[in-house]
Amino acid sequence: MVETKKLKWIFKKDIMVLWRHKPRLISYLLFPIIMITLFGYGFGGTVTDIPVVIVSQSSGPVTDATINAIKSESLYDVTDIINDPNQGRQMVLNGQDKAAIILPSNYDDTQSTTPKNVILDIDSSDEIVSSALIPTTQALFSQLSNQIGVQQLQASGLTPSAATSSTINVQSGNQSNILSNPTTSGINFQNIVNSINFQVNKLYGDISYIDFLVPGVLALVILFSCMFGMGESIAGERERGELARLFMTPTSIATVVGGKILSKLVQETGRAILLIAVAIGLFGIVIAGSMLLTLLLLVLVALCFVGLGMMISARVSTQADYQQIIQPITLPMMFLSGVFFPVETMPWIFQKLAYIIPLTYANDALRAVMLKGAGLGAIWLDIVVLLGFTALFFGLGIRGFNRDV
Repeated sequence: MVETKKLKWIFKKDIMVLWRHKPRLISYLLFPIIMITLFGYGFGGTVTDIPVVIVSQSSGPVTDATINAIKSESLYDVTDIINDPNQGRQMVLNGQDKAAIILPSNYDDTQSTTPKNVILDIDSSDEIVSSALIPTTQALFSQLSNQIGVQQLQASGLTPSAATSSTINVQSGNQSNILSNPTTSGINFQNIVNSINFQVNKLYGDISYIDFLVPGVLALVILFSCMFGMGESIAGERERGELARLFMTPTSIATVVGGKILSKLVQETGRAILLIAVAIGLFGIVIAGSMLLTLLLLVLVALCFVGLGMMISARVSTQADYQQIIQPITLPMMFLSGVFFPVETMPWIFQKLAYIIPLTYANDALRAVMLKGAGLGAIWLDIVVLLGFTALFFGLGIRGFNRDV
C-alpha cells in the first residue's frame, strides 16, 4: 500500500537533491535545448557555401556569364578568381578550397567547333562535399554547353529549332537529313552539340563514405572513452571514498593525477590501434600517410580528452554529476565537428562554433594523414591547437583539483 505522506517526502527529497546540485540542474535544463537546436537547425539541410576557386584563362561574355552562374548558386562560395590552373590546384591541395573550377583558354571562342575542356579539381577526401559538388557542377556546365551550342549553331546559319530537330534526327539514327554527314558544309555538328567537355579530377582518388568516416569515428571513440573513463577514475572513486583513502597516504595530487592520466592514455591508445586494425581488416581501409604519424595523433587526441575529462571530474563530488555535465559537451561535439556531416551543412553560427571544439581539429588532422597522405608540415596547425587545448585542460584541472570534495 502506498503511503501518500511518505511518497510526497520522497518526491520532495529528490527534487531538493537536484536543486542543490547546481551543475546537474543546469545540465538537466540545458541538454535538451542544445540537442533540439542542433537537430532543428544543424542537420537535414543541404550543403551550401562550399569554398571553391575559379580559374579563368579567358575573358569575354561567356566567361562572365559562367562566373555569374557559379556565384548565383548557393552551393558555391567563390573565394577567388585567378588565371593559373596550377595555383588553383595547389589551393585545393593546401585545403584553402574544396575545388577548383578551371575554364580553358578557348572558353570564350564561340566560333570554334572544338569542345572546351572544363576541369573540376576536387578534394575527394571529403566524400559528402564531393557528392554534392560533382553532379551540381556537371549539370551547370551541361546547361551552359547547350546554350553555347545554340549560339554556335546560330552563328553557322541554323536556327535553334532546326538545331534541335537535327539533334533528334541524329540520335534516332535518321540518315535522311543534313546530319547524316556530321561535317556537312565544314561544320562539325557533334562538337557543336557537345560544346563543353566536363572532366572531374579527384585529387585523392576515389574515396568511399566508410573511408571518410573512419578517421572521425576513431577520434569520436577516443572522446567518449576518455571522458566517461575519467568520470569513473576520479569522480567515481571520490564518490566511493577510494580517493580520500588514497590521499590519506603521503601521496601528492600530481602523482595521483599523473598515474591516472598515464593509465587512461595507454588504454585509449591501445583501443585506437585495435580500431585501426579492425577497420583495415574488415573494410579494407588504406592509410595513405604515415602509420607512425597516425598513431602519434591518436595519442595526442587521447591526451587532450583525458585532460578535458580530468578538468571536469576534478570539480565534482559524484559520478552522476559528472555524467550530467559532460552530456551537453560531448554530444554537441560529435555533431558539430564534422564526424558524420560536413561543417558546410550547418548554419554559420554552428560553423563558427566548430572551430572552438578540439574534436574538429582531431578529425581534420586524422583525415589529412589517413586520406590525403599529409605529412607533419600540412597538419602543424591542428597539432598546435590540440596541444593548446591539452595544456589548457590540464592546467585548469590541476589548479582546480579539490581533494576534499
